Amino acid sequence: MWRRRHRCGRRGRFPKPIMLGMTPPVNSFTPDPPGNLEPIFIEMAELEAFRLVDLEGLSQEEAGRKMGVSRGTIWRLVQNARRKTAQALSQGRPLNIAPLTSERNTS
Repeated sequence: MWRRRHRCGRRGRFPKPIMLGMTPPVNSFTPDPPGNLEPIFIEMAELEAFRLVDLEGLSQEEAGRKMGVSRGTIWRLVQNARRKTAQALSQGRPLNIAPLTSERNTS
């Protein structure tokens, strides 16, 4: 399934669409007991890159081919996902999977 990304701002070229292999069955993880801390949002592309590299054991090159992006993009996505996951686990903050930008509510 192809997902179109949006650029931030008015200038520059549009990002390439990313091929996502699956959508997760859940959209949030909360600590037990839950606290009043701000949740951390992880993007679908970051989650997919994280899953391919760390769970399935693919190299960054293979994951890049599977998602239709460069190895450098995979590296950036995996680093962001690892940082966000470690932050959520160590600080006891909820981890939410961010909906795609086209599905987000603007209200």
